[in-house]
Amino acid sequence: MINQSTIDKLIEMRLTSMADAFRIQMDDLAMKEVPFEDRFGMLVDVESTNRKNNRLKRLIRNAELKQPDASIAAIDYTSGRKLNKSLITQLATCEYIAEYRNIFITGATGSGKTYMACAFGMEACKQYYTVKYVRLPDLLLDLQAARADGNFVNVLKKYTNPLLLIIDEWLLLKLTESEARDLFELIHKRRKRSSTIFCSQYRESEWYQQICGGESTLADAIMDRISYDSYKIDIESTDPSKDISMREVYGLDPAQAK
Repeated sequence: MINQSTIDKLIEMRLTSMADAFRIQMDDLAMKEVPFEDRFGMLVDVESTNRKNNRLKRLIRNAELKQPDASIAAIDYTSGRKLNKSLITQLATCEYIAEYRNIFITGATGSGKTYMACAFGMEACKQYYTVKYVRLPDLLLDLQAARADGNFVNVLKKYTNPLLLIIDEWLLLKLTESEARDLFELIHKRRKRSSTIFCSQYRESEWYQQICGGESTLADAIMDRISYDSYKIDIESTDPSKDISMREVYGLDPAQAK
């Protein structure tokens, strides 16, 4: 039959959602009264929506966010933390990615840095930007192993290609000269081509000392490339005596939410 032949061709062209919708239309007698242009538009809408949904799922899966359920809407502004809601709302539009600007999120352990960064990551995925989450210790080990295997350039692309890179546990440990050199290569290639979110327990003023003890010229080179026109979010407690961990606020596992 002509209808079945059409369905088979749609499936062959990988328009499976369109084929399913067409089959439903054929079984719906009321659809016979709908003009062809309208029916065809419905089929295209179904296929388009399905492809967008699949693309979003793929982006979220590839981002490997530590907290994929994180949401800007769920950020708690009443938990005793100093948070700039207007800035967070502005950043949720992802305009900073189009401008190739970075975000620094600093605060103590349990202050919600990782949650907030993942929430920004989710918003970026929703706008179909490529996103990648990684802990700095894991990133450095990956690059170190790649150098030893002679595969440094290819592995580096895994971190330079995403339009948004989220680096958690930024400078938690002091960098060696070789680690700082690898990190500089990454930072340099991403500069003015993409955006990076840095999550750190240390304030920005303390980062120099974490890069080769502040003695290497690499410290200046790295900081110069990431600090200029970056957005800064410093999560501070309004009353340390009544401090509540964001793990508790967001109902996360103790191993989550930094």
